[in-house]
Amino acid sequence: MKTNLIELEAQLAQLSAAGGLALLAELFPGKVTFSTSLGQEDQVITQLIASQNLPIQIFSLDTGRLFPETLELLARTEAKYKTKIKVYYPETASVENLVDTIGINGFYESVENRKSCCFVRKVEPLRRALAGNEIWVTGLRAEQSANRSAMKRLEWDDSNQIWKYNPLLDWSFDEVLTYLENHKIPYNPLHDKGFVSIGCAPCTRAISSGEDARAGRWWWEDSKKECGLHSSKQ
Repeated sequence: MKTNLIELEAQLAQLSAAGGLALLAELFPGKVTFSTSLGQEDQVITQLIASQNLPIQIFSLDTGRLFPETLELLARTEAKYKTKIKVYYPETASVENLVDTIGINGFYESVENRKSCCFVRKVEPLRRALAGNEIWVTGLRAEQSANRSAMKRLEWDDSNQIWKYNPLLDWSFDEVLTYLENHKIPYNPLHDKGFVSIGCAPCTRAISSGEDARAGRWWWEDSKKECGLHSSKQ
């Protein structure tokens, strides 16, 4: 890093999410990128970046299996904030080989198959998107899952060889909802139908009252509810 890590962590700890984003954009010009899945937390961060006109590239991953509501929200977000969200897609040949190997919905059959699908559709495109950057901004929050509760606001992501900044790490879900409402930020209408964490359509369902926020992702599995984008082994 171009600045002392301990000093930077101390500075970020004293700043709001908006202030932290502005500081990193200043310290690492052209090397800060934000990955949005168009979830509620990510919509907050998009607004924070756009409202300050920060030079932070915003990108999203279109897996080819997203809900129509998610893609429609992407277009609405670009229009509202007059910004461009760069979209990365999985490699065509890799998708074809995956489907030939496990079938169109083979991810239901085993955890291994599901992780293979996530790798082709999400992990590999993410690596391309992060290449050449020094700071990766995410919308992760500590209370989203046990795995994420151990994460830090600024941490080294060994898998992608990049520093990851989680500006909303300590935000509660209620704080996110309040911010969305107060700033009239567009969000996915599926959230109003019980969908909390929204990913690919075949792998996401609405949750019932009292269920864990991640229960609707890969609900047929008993394993950790992660796709490989955010490894717990940093």
